[in-house]
Amino acid sequence: MKSDRLLSILLLLQTRGRVPADELARRLEVSTRTIYRDVESLSTAGVPVYAERGRHGGISLLAGFRTDVTGLTSDESRALFVLAAQGAHSALGLDGALGSALRKVMAALPAPHRPAAELTSRRILVDPDRWLARPRPSVDLDVLNTAVFTDRRLRIRYRHGGETATHRYTVDPYGLVAKAGTWYLVADRRARAQLFRADRIQAATVTEAPVRRRDGVELADAWEALRRKVEERPANVRLKVRVRRRRLEMFRRIVGPFVLDAEEAAPAPADGPGPADEAVPVDEAVPVDEAVPADGPGEGEGDDWVALDLAYPVLRAACQLLQFGADVEVLEPAAARAELTRAAASITSLYCGPAEAAE
Repeated sequence: MKSDRLLSILLLLQTRGRVPADELARRLEVSTRTIYRDVESLSTAGVPVYAERGRHGGISLLAGFRTDVTGLTSDESRALFVLAAQGAHSALGLDGALGSALRKVMAALPAPHRPAAELTSRRILVDPDRWLARPRPSVDLDVLNTAVFTDRRLRIRYRHGGETATHRYTVDPYGLVAKAGTWYLVADRRARAQLFRADRIQAATVTEAPVRRRDGVELADAWEALRRKVEERPANVRLKVRVRRRRLEMFRRIVGPFVLDAEEAAPAPADGPGPADEAVPVDEAVPVDEAVPADGPGEGEGDDWVALDLAYPVLRAACQLLQFGADVEVLEPAAARAELTRAAASITSLYCGPAEAAE
């Protein structure tokens, strides 16, 4: 690209001083005539560059002129060195290129900015993985990468979550997305955007057919629509629960996406086991003993109750709350209490059955 070539010429002249036009042409793999045209473009843009003829002539910058790598400020220079974990670059085969690029940027930075940029790379580390995350299966992105960058259609054999069978699809890729350490292929299937986890793609083949993306839709647009679809699924099952205060912080950390704010909370269903209490916002939760009797075991510090409203997409999802044992109780609706009762009975049967049989 011409813009890349102009920047390369500028950086070479800053580093080398006077450089013969034929040497620049050789380095950048263009003709000498193209180099002179580029020099004219730089001059028109306000860069003090000039050409000298003769045996010792060449292309030069006005003495003392330097550019701060396209005008990078100190903060911008530091930002380049705040890098996420290397997994994304490794998966794309770009670990070596990343290191080389950063060394080049460091060399090209103005001297006053270099210490701060180097210190930033040593003092700031971004690890996108969650604590206790299980090791992820290795993913080969080569074929997907080829399809994305050559604008070709892709044939994949894909296993959906919760299934053992695989399905065959022909898709039109927009690109690859890494989210929280997991790679996804974003592609159209039958002119509709879909999300495919890379580690569930059992096989992939790049076809000779050109990609058929929808006009005006870019990767960022398709990803945003898919992300919203995942995160904003209808949550039609509303629950009122109470949580022991000593477990509240952990509860919010695990169940947080399903906790309703005051504006989102709706009155509890009329068929619940108790009266519909006012919704309590997450950040202003009060002990339930002001509204609901704390008749659970334990009277020590942290054993008072906090009322919260939750919303799940399906009733079955409320079984997530069983992991908190007797520290969380569902108050309403009755259907949710019945669902948890059935799930708890099933667990009891699983663990008690064999022991009874052995006796």
